[in-house]
Amino acid sequence: MTTHWNDLKNTDVILHCGSNSVENHPVSARWLNKAHENGAKWIVVDPRYTRTAELADIYCRIRSGTDIAFYGGMINYILQHNMWQRDYVLNYTNATYLLEPEFEFDIENGLWSGYNETTGKYDTASWHYQTEEVIEASTTSGTFAWASEPGVPEFTPPAFTKPKTDPTLKDEMCVLNQMKKHYSRYDLETVSAITGADVETLELVYKEYGKTGKKNKKTGEYDKNGVILYALGQTQHSYGAQNIRCMGIIQLLLGNVGVPGGGVAALRGKPNVQGATDMCMMPTDMAGYLQWPNTTDKKSIRAWCESQTYSAGYYTNKPKFLVSFLKEFFGENAQLENDYGYDWLPKVPSGVDFTISSTFEQMAAGIIKGYFCWGMNPAHSTGNTKNCRDQLAQLDWLVDSEWHPTTTTEFWLAPDMNPKEINTTVYFLPAALIYEKPGTILNSGRWLQYRYQAVEPYDQSKTDFEMCDLLWKELVKLYEEEGGTNPDPILNTKWDYYVDGKIDPRPVSWAMNGYRPGSSDLENAKPDLCKNFTELKADGSTACAIWIYSGHYNNSEAPLDPSAQPIGSRIKDDPSGLGLYPKWAYAWPMNRRILYNRAASDINGKPWTASKKLNEWHEDTKAWDRVDVPDWAAGTVGAENGENPPDNKAFFMTWEQNGRLESYGMADGPLPEHFEPFESPTENILNGSQCNPMMRTDFWGNKNYERVTRDGDDFSSLSSNRGDAEEFPYVATTYSITEHWQTGSQTGSCPALTEAIPTQWLEISEELAKELGLTYGDKARVWNSRGDIIVDTLITKRMKPLTINGKTVHQVGLTHHFGFKGEYSFSYSDGSLGYEGNSGLTNDLTPNVGDPNTGIPEYKAFLVNIEKA
Repeated sequence: MTTHWNDLKNTDVILHCGSNSVENHPVSARWLNKAHENGAKWIVVDPRYTRTAELADIYCRIRSGTDIAFYGGMINYILQHNMWQRDYVLNYTNATYLLEPEFEFDIENGLWSGYNETTGKYDTASWHYQTEEVIEASTTSGTFAWASEPGVPEFTPPAFTKPKTDPTLKDEMCVLNQMKKHYSRYDLETVSAITGADVETLELVYKEYGKTGKKNKKTGEYDKNGVILYALGQTQHSYGAQNIRCMGIIQLLLGNVGVPGGGVAALRGKPNVQGATDMCMMPTDMAGYLQWPNTTDKKSIRAWCESQTYSAGYYTNKPKFLVSFLKEFFGENAQLENDYGYDWLPKVPSGVDFTISSTFEQMAAGIIKGYFCWGMNPAHSTGNTKNCRDQLAQLDWLVDSEWHPTTTTEFWLAPDMNPKEINTTVYFLPAALIYEKPGTILNSGRWLQYRYQAVEPYDQSKTDFEMCDLLWKELVKLYEEEGGTNPDPILNTKWDYYVDGKIDPRPVSWAMNGYRPGSSDLENAKPDLCKNFTELKADGSTACAIWIYSGHYNNSEAPLDPSAQPIGSRIKDDPSGLGLYPKWAYAWPMNRRILYNRAASDINGKPWTASKKLNEWHEDTKAWDRVDVPDWAAGTVGAENGENPPDNKAFFMTWEQNGRLESYGMADGPLPEHFEPFESPTENILNGSQCNPMMRTDFWGNKNYERVTRDGDDFSSLSSNRGDAEEFPYVATTYSITEHWQTGSQTGSCPALTEAIPTQWLEISEELAKELGLTYGDKARVWNSRGDIIVDTLITKRMKPLTINGKTVHQVGLTHHFGFKGEYSFSYSDGSLGYEGNSGLTNDLTPNVGDPNTGIPEYKAFLVNIEKA
């Protein structure tokens, strides 16, 4: 999230697409209501007429899974009607950069240049910029002078490849011109035919949101800003990452990134989802979005530094973050002579998928024999959960840590399983509730806060931290007593997070913040804490577990008192008047409340809007007036007054230091392109590829491993099992409700909540109900090639049929909080479980296919058939 909750009140146009704040993220809705009260226009784009849509000024209904067509139409409209913020785009984005002459998109087959038929992947060389000049890096002075200091691992800093540009935009290979060409196909009529939205509503949305890029003719200011809010409705698609790219492109074109009331707002579902992402939730990530070692370009510390370090911008400092991470991981055992223990870190095999969907394919292949399931419920929540349960039954053992037994803990109780045939040993570890433990949490706005323990854990429940500690001690004991293969990574790992002999989250905060081992006495709670990540070094003199959090717990005078730390601050002062509240909690990185905030001022350092100032350059004093913490190189040693004058480097986390309208970093294309979902009621009319060519359907099979097969069939087909529109004519999507949380493992056992919402349902339109002969409350059978469930029928005006490519298409909604576990709630209201012994789980129906960048399954658009049960 580039902004924060409070900043939403500063916006002038709200665009909700793929989220439902009023029901699912009510804290965000509070600030959106304030913006609305102040005159902001509110736009909601959603397959369903939600409670958020009820508050909106404009509601646009679209078919689920067609977001890129919708956004592509907006990009085309903005460019064709000259609504883009010219001063912002030309100075702060890569719009003027020249792409390689080979760069192209083949409409006939839906493929970009560089596609390799053998590997089924892209060589992205043609997506890069033309080169004007190559400037070799120096380790004697300048940016990389620190690389030659004692203690720094040897590596060759990268040369800076200066791109060719054309500020006049006359060259056809300019990024902006290639974008215009690419999205020219996305006219209003075509977008309407794909999405089902009527042309008039589409144009109204595009025109209203496009106003945020226009200058006020009276004041001469760019005084309107827009924010785009999204959640799982955007990510859970086979092109989910490109959905998010679309938002970024639109916001850059309109000058809405880095400004108050702007940005892209990812709405998180619980207090610490952002924190889990920061802390290496993805299998290829280290903490702080660094890349985990692998078996190719990151197999040694030198290879890591040379492949990951940028030639310009702030990521020139990546080796400092890596070495500091290693010093925390291995403590005094990490020394220059052993590359700070880099070889002890496990290496992720290159080219192999380790996301959750792949996990179950590895179980089927006999690769994974045991499974730790910690704070999640995959037998209820993964795509094609029937497949998940089948693979859990292949395990030798399963360890499940949860508040109480869930669908995963007791997967063998599913009505479609025979416990007598299952030999999996299941261990259940009861976990403490969030109120029963202290520690650090992080909200959507990147604010770190300390949460204090309210009550002791119930009965034998333990905190996750205690369980980890018990497991860790036993592992070390076994290695010490019995030896084993490659013991060094285990025995050399630092594990000293204790206060008075008890495992404690406060020493973890020291580790996350960063400290100087040479002047710290951790055993006696006397860490020498770093002020922030600007103090981290690559010479082994600093330790830091997650560089982006550095600064959140930096008071060395009170290391055991969270209330005396930035993370515990509760000062309500707001000198900005913009709701920054800089002394309330701590926002990573560096307590910046709005990321990329250099872009809040023009090329001369003057705010686009005087009333929304985040920073301003004063030529007379040669200094910046900083309202928010600068997210650019505002000052350097040797600069006049220590201050750098304004330039165009507003995005210094990229090596270009400009925002990327076009990007070579995606697995499935440099610009987002519409593809139909894995299962679709229509053909793709924009290009010759029906679905995303890079979509993951075979997660584990690749050139390094034999494709996983079972009974002679490609396992991916058994896992995803595609259906067609002839047999399954209705588009289904899943969504959450206010009363229940995720798989219902907690709320399903709360009598008041299950009394309010006792069952899951199928939500259909009045038109479809009449067609199927269903009335309110009827039991409906919903099935496809993967699953078969029975749910209660909810008939509402919130769902409407759409006209797609001249054909009437019905879409339906399914909740996903209920199943065969829960003290009070089951699949439907009479307490039974469904049709002919099925599990009653909505996710039995969703396909196990994934986005090629993240692996997230496609929960939001799939096909079903429906009949009265």
